[in-house]
Amino acid sequence: MSSERGREGGAFPDGFAVPITGLLALVFALMAGMSVLPALSGSPTDLAFPIIFGGASIVCFRLRRRYVAAREESTD
Repeated sequence: MSSERGREGGAFPDGFAVPITGLLALVFALMAGMSVLPALSGSPTDLAFPIIFGGASIVCFRLRRRYVAAREESTD
């Protein structure tokens, strides 16, 4: 009983996964953007960092979308 009541009245009604994955996607996107200029002026191997950070951002965003969709299905 207490766990159900805690989920309904919590600070994050969608749970903790949605805001955390959203913040991770934002952080990885910012890191990708900040590492583009040094990668373009540096060696070709430095170009891997923005690509990896961009890929991690996309993965976090997709995980967030899946979690939100699963949450909506369970409430219907």
